[in-house]
Amino acid sequence: MFDIIAVDISGRHKVNDEYLMVCAAVAASVTADHIEKINQITLRTFRSKSAPDIQSVVKMIETTVSELQFNGTIVTEAGDFYNKPQWLINSMFTRDFKYQESLSERRSIEIAHHASLSSRKLLLKELEIQ
Repeated sequence: MFDIIAVDISGRHKVNDEYLMVCAAVAASVTADHIEKINQITLRTFRSKSAPDIQSVVKMIETTVSELQFNGTIVTEAGDFYNKPQWLINSMFTRDFKYQESLSERRSIEIAHHASLSSRKLLLKELEIQ
């Protein structure tokens, strides 16, 4: 079993001249093909007038992950970093980082996706933004 922090960001497109994003981090203990335990989940919102670049995505993820009381490798989809090589993105993080490879990593990212998307929809509803 190993520990990961699966991350997803929803809202990386402009709505009413700004970007309203929600980053979800899911701390999980996994085997190659199973999620054994979800240890903790944290959510953070971010606003920006400009589109998120690679450095801002790294900052959003590190800020969100810093709220967890859990050590593990940060895992994302390659598309979250515009399909740049993993070695390049890894060098920008202060923690271990990798792109998802295993089934359990994929499933953990799906949980993070559901959390970030649902939270963003609620945020937009509360702000009355369609």
